[in-house]
Amino acid sequence: HFGWRCFDWHTTTPIFSCPVPPLSLTLQGYLRALEPLIPGEELIHTRKKVHSFGEEGGLGQQLQEGLERRAKHSNNWISDWWVQWAYLESRQPLPVHSSPAISLPKRDFSDWRGQLLLATLCPFNCLKGADLGRLPVEYMRGQPLCMELFPLLFSSCRIPGRKHDAIAHHIRARHITVVRNFQFFQLEVYNSDGTRMTESQIHAQLLRIRAESWKTDKEPMGILTSEHRHTWGQAYNRLLKDKLNKDSVRAIEKGLFTLCLDSPVLRVSDENRMAAQILHGGGTYSNSGNRWFDKTLQFVVGEDGSWGILYEQATAEGPPIATLLDHILQYCKKPDPKKTPLVPLRMPKKLYFHIDREIKRDIEHAKQNLDILINDLDIRCFNFRRFGKELPKRHNLSPNAFIQVALQLAYYKVHNEVCATCDIASQRMFRGGRTDYIRSPTNQTLKFVLAFQDPSVSREIKLELLRDAVETYVALTDQALRGQAIDRHLLGLKLQAIEEGRSVPSLFMDTAYGLATHWKLRTGQVPANTDSVMCFGPLVPDGYAVCYNPQSDHVHFSITAFNCCEETQAETLAAVLHSTLCQLQELLQSTV
Repeated sequence: HFGWRCFDWHTTTPIFSCPVPPLSLTLQGYLRALEPLIPGEELIHTRKKVHSFGEEGGLGQQLQEGLERRAKHSNNWISDWWVQWAYLESRQPLPVHSSPAISLPKRDFSDWRGQLLLATLCPFNCLKGADLGRLPVEYMRGQPLCMELFPLLFSSCRIPGRKHDAIAHHIRARHITVVRNFQFFQLEVYNSDGTRMTESQIHAQLLRIRAESWKTDKEPMGILTSEHRHTWGQAYNRLLKDKLNKDSVRAIEKGLFTLCLDSPVLRVSDENRMAAQILHGGGTYSNSGNRWFDKTLQFVVGEDGSWGILYEQATAEGPPIATLLDHILQYCKKPDPKKTPLVPLRMPKKLYFHIDREIKRDIEHAKQNLDILINDLDIRCFNFRRFGKELPKRHNLSPNAFIQVALQLAYYKVHNEVCATCDIASQRMFRGGRTDYIRSPTNQTLKFVLAFQDPSVSREIKLELLRDAVETYVALTDQALRGQAIDRHLLGLKLQAIEEGRSVPSLFMDTAYGLATHWKLRTGQVPANTDSVMCFGPLVPDGYAVCYNPQSDHVHFSITAFNCCEETQAETLAAVLHSTLCQLQELLQSTV
């Protein structure tokens, strides 16, 4: 049962509301997910808890009925809860821990002239994307996807709070914010008659901003947004007591998006460094002050040809961002046919701040904390060139599932165990849908991993076990895309208990649940048509984050880990993953 139907504003095709999965299906899936992760004795203990929770008339059934009532009276029974729990109530800093970066292929220039030409295309073509009537409805497996999130990407911003954050969605603004040398400017991007500015108009305005932002002795106000959310919430309240500061902050928050013009970086311009620049700005002595991390969309353009996008996830996760980015890149290939109006342009408005002793202290603390965080992050990007997604396809294997199994094998080789792993599944086939997790490892994956390490097991059996592991992952993916994954449902049951004033059910206090949600492998596929690299930090101190972008004949990977954990090294996992993929290629080709 898919609940009530409504029509997406882009299409006359009905978009279904998100179903609440059957309780028994989720509990069975939870136990299956635990089997490769915990010892048999502990699993027996957990099975008793699960059976007690799910018995007829029991607590689980009561909470399930509460969720079903909630689903009848909302567009999406879980999305609001998910955003609040996963993002707005999180107190961790946004850079590294939360906001992903997409680093785009390096452009062929190395000076400010090339930078401004490229920077002109970012806002110009994003404004075309902001005209959402131009974006066609997306389809997945013949079903239309919900397009509701696209208007929310623009003129939106996360607002810090002491206990929890909020999201501000403003009426569509007529300006963007440009930041260079830590200085913010309000740049109007629409003419007085409501038409978008032309490329040449925007370029002329960016030249003016460059001329007005030579000095680098300004305080990096944007650094404040990198702080622990509680700390930034307190500093935010202090900052806004001054009217000048409040007006400047509001201009940034209300802007369509932010354009970050980064200064030259002294270090070698490799893939690792470029991904780090987009992700966090490189530190307080580099370009981290050239960010407003609360802003939903930030386009970053460096003088060395590096460029990309940094986005805040409370408004939208990766799939809508990737779609917008694909359209922007398509627009970049089309020349601007509009003639530039012969009207004078007003100077972009510089945004000023009054910095007292307390704010100065807040900035210094934020600088120290961000540098500690950045120095703790280990980033390794590499382009695997031996094969791409066409190889598994030729063997009737899903490329994404194949890479996920390879990741489990590589992790096992490094750590001699498998671990709780999450992959992102879009829920946009449902009204207001966000994401759910595809879980691994499965029992089939563990069997393959153990057999692959055993020289006594024949190639034929290894190949059969590989196929079983991949097909099981495909089945889990299909289940997630139908709204039948387990993790958002389990979270909903827990939050429903809290909503009803109950104690947290013992099922969620069990050590097995803690282990099952300690995501040592945070993974994500970049659904992009270009050679881009996505990058974000691990979810747990002793974990990794692995992003990959499979193209037809190669795969881009980015791997991050924290230096504070001696057991995890991004470089080691990257090297083992590379060799593992080569071994899997040999396994597949041995059957040809």
